[in-house]
Amino acid sequence: MRIVSVKGGVAPISSAIANAYIDFSKMTASIVAVTVEGNGRRATGYGFNSNGRYAQPGLLAERFVPRLQEATEAQVTDAEGRLDPAGAWSVMMKNEKPGGHGERSVAVGVLDMALWDAAAKLEGVPLWRLLADRYNGGQADETAWVYAAGGYYYPGKGVDQLVEEMKRYLGMGYSVVKMKIGGAPGTGLKDALTEDLARIEAVLKLLGGDGSRLCVDVNGRFGLHAALTYAAALKPFGLRWYEEPLDPLDYATHATLAEHYAPPIATGENLFSMLDARNLIRHGGLRPDRDVLQFDPALSYGLVEYLRTLQMLVEHGWSPRRCVPHGGHQFALNIAVGLGLGGNESYPEVFAPFGGFADDVPVVDSRVRMPEVPGIGFEAKNELYAVFRSLD
Repeated sequence: MRIVSVKGGVAPISSAIANAYIDFSKMTASIVAVTVEGNGRRATGYGFNSNGRYAQPGLLAERFVPRLQEATEAQVTDAEGRLDPAGAWSVMMKNEKPGGHGERSVAVGVLDMALWDAAAKLEGVPLWRLLADRYNGGQADETAWVYAAGGYYYPGKGVDQLVEEMKRYLGMGYSVVKMKIGGAPGTGLKDALTEDLARIEAVLKLLGGDGSRLCVDVNGRFGLHAALTYAAALKPFGLRWYEEPLDPLDYATHATLAEHYAPPIATGENLFSMLDARNLIRHGGLRPDRDVLQFDPALSYGLVEYLRTLQMLVEHGWSPRRCVPHGGHQFALNIAVGLGLGGNESYPEVFAPFGGFADDVPVVDSRVRMPEVPGIGFEAKNELYAVFRSLD
């Protein structure tokens, strides 16, 4: 196998929406196209980074793309003569010190995604099938559970508009939805909680009072006092999960929260390495029978590192079914189906064209069935494929 070319660019995904911590007015994403040939075949794989982290053109251009371009055929070819993303990963990470998993992990994840896309295309199979055959005994899930992530803060958006948004998601086939909390501007904790409880109760009314159909997301804004105050108020609702209430690296405080809040907690989308994930599992007090892990392979060094994370979880008594990746993208959806994860996030109305799945894949009762498209399936998502084709 030989790396023929690597092309990159930056695409805007800006929006007026905001969560409890940041707004998305200047958000960008890196896009890459990696062309590989070997064994008489040639394929171009595509990659991008998930929302919430900005594009990484500097890191890509200065370090990781040149290393990948300089890789020898032996370094990117496995023992069976196939493209080896793990070998390419090792080349890209040469001379990188351990630790510091903030932005570097995003740049490597973009290229890793493209390499896996190319690897599956070279074999003429969807990525979910390649992963099932190589790592899951040939067993792939027939469908994947997905939920609609939205409910962002937006100028002038009140409770009525929030309910209408959630109603649209139900009409699209989702039965489980997620909304933001903790982001009421310019208010104290008491007033913010009052406002959020009104928003939550309005959505629950739409859902027939079924808390298991609603997730709430704080995006890491709270300290322990606020997290516990909200936890006490949320507990009676029986929510699907209480997401990222605390700083993602504050493991001891997560453990304290878990002692006081029995329902499910979800976190992990802002941890970008197997080692950081392991620290969460060791020290965060999370419960493997109920809590949800949201590590995003596109942001955390890619699938090569995610496979290490899954192995670590199994060694610590966690099932892959407890993993529901952040990002709402086709890469994580393929991984969920091929490796037997618990599901995947979805963004029906935001972060276009990167969010969402193939154009002809319907959502039925919050489940989707994967198409038989070689690679990740970007070619079946017309608006996103047009963005990648701009790199030609």
